[in-house]
Amino acid sequence: MSTEIVINVAREESRVALIENKIVTELYFDRKKERGIVGNVYKGKVVKVLPGMQAAFVDIGMEKAAFLYVADIMIKKPETPRPSKEAAVAKDVPTEQTGELSEQRSNLPDTLLEDSETDEAHLEIDPEAEEEEEDLDLEESTEEDPVTVVRRPKKRSSRAIEDLIKEGQDIVVQVSKEPIGTKGPRVTTYVSLPGRYLVYMPMVNHVGVSRRIGKEGERQRLKEMIHRVRKKGCGYIVRTVSDGTTDEEFKQDIDFLEVVWQNILKKGEKQKSPALLHSDLDLVFRTVRDLFTKEVKKLIIDSKKEHDGIIEFVGTYLPSFLSRVHLWDKSEPIFDAYGVEIEISKIRNRRVWLKSGGYIVIDHAEALTVIDVNTGRYVGKRDLEETIFRTNLEAVKEIPYQMRLRNIGGIIIIDLIDMEKERNREKVMKLLHESFAGDKARVNILKMSELGLVQISRERTREDILSILCDPCSYCDGRGFVKSPTTVSHELFREIRLIGSSPRDKKIIIGVHPSVAALLYDEARHEVESLEAQFKKKIIIKADSNLHVEHYDIVTL
Repeated sequence: MSTEIVINVAREESRVALIENKIVTELYFDRKKERGIVGNVYKGKVVKVLPGMQAAFVDIGMEKAAFLYVADIMIKKPETPRPSKEAAVAKDVPTEQTGELSEQRSNLPDTLLEDSETDEAHLEIDPEAEEEEEDLDLEESTEEDPVTVVRRPKKRSSRAIEDLIKEGQDIVVQVSKEPIGTKGPRVTTYVSLPGRYLVYMPMVNHVGVSRRIGKEGERQRLKEMIHRVRKKGCGYIVRTVSDGTTDEEFKQDIDFLEVVWQNILKKGEKQKSPALLHSDLDLVFRTVRDLFTKEVKKLIIDSKKEHDGIIEFVGTYLPSFLSRVHLWDKSEPIFDAYGVEIEISKIRNRRVWLKSGGYIVIDHAEALTVIDVNTGRYVGKRDLEETIFRTNLEAVKEIPYQMRLRNIGGIIIIDLIDMEKERNREKVMKLLHESFAGDKARVNILKMSELGLVQISRERTREDILSILCDPCSYCDGRGFVKSPTTVSHELFREIRLIGSSPRDKKIIIGVHPSVAALLYDEARHEVESLEAQFKKKIIIKADSNLHVEHYDIVTL
């Protein structure tokens, strides 16, 4: 598979497109005024403990308080990690984290590793576990979610949240999920800091290797190597990009990540809550850190400044990748040249056409996304069952692609067209599972129901692309519809009948939207005249383009 990364950098925002076999499969946006907070480490204050939910709200300085679940609270207080000798003599890494690359530093890679940390580090760990290595279930994914660590304990902790934390208490937390909709961010006390090859977990005693390194021999080699160079009592996950790395490369990651952790601890001692202790890299360098793997044949960027920074980092840590980094210096915008702008414009469409002439419709609700499959213009060649079967096959190939491109997460309901033959239903479900194979987010697919519905859950750590690009319609408040002029006119008539009987008034002046005014002058003119005759009052209609189509003004004189 041919994979390319295309990066567009402007003053107001940076955009990244992952292109596989000339098809745009993933999009990332980083707007300087709306930068994400996943992976940031904060010193927060517990503002409310909810025993009934076994959760707490933590003030981290955001508009909405963060949500902390009991499973994300560390019970044992770990010993303060001490920097290794190598870390102590490492190049100067400042304690004040700014989240941005400093132009005054002489060595860019140091800065990259200093500011580096995971965007999604959700750890579910049995707080009563012994000091032995933790039994973790590891997952690794892309997007702004380089590593997810999950532990499914054999037995649930008996400790209640009210015994672990108190209101008013200061606590260091890391954001594991962005605020989505009306929900605030989700946080954890288990901090994870990713480098290029490793994820450092200073509070978890565990060593693991990413499942995406498939060769058992290489997995064993990497595990033995990290055991040799690791800092005892701390946790490390060997990332997918570590395939073929050496002891020295691991050691380099370990030393710098240790310095990052020490800086967080020092800043936490000095700052009053709520305070930001550590922030992640911007999108461009997160992309180099997390997505620039051996499978990527080319990385193209249109900013000379960012290109030079990438070259310095790659030249130091990934010299064999240098030939893959290219500067786009043509007059045509890079996203236009690669067809990315067209794909971005299509994301706003509810309807996605299939090659056969069928289509799918994607609708978003508060708690789920619904995808409907239709035959559309496709009439088939043999019989109805074959037509439906072919349309469903096309749909289950397109739907996983759209979910990945649009970053649709949460609960998804697919309404397939009903198929009579069981073997056709089985083939459609098999293809659906296969089509999700390239999706690095966790996906759970349930069996097709008797009604032809398929329930899917897909990991969601941030808002979908549509929510980033668009706001709810200010005219209809996001409902997707408004009252018709006929409905508004009928409401007006009922209002006139309520106020028309007053003997003091001689005129009724109505201000309405032009579309409603046109209806009252034309189709509904007879009813207006009838009301004038009934109440012996003159009804004057005025069109006002500043009025919402559902709103109107009534004045009596």
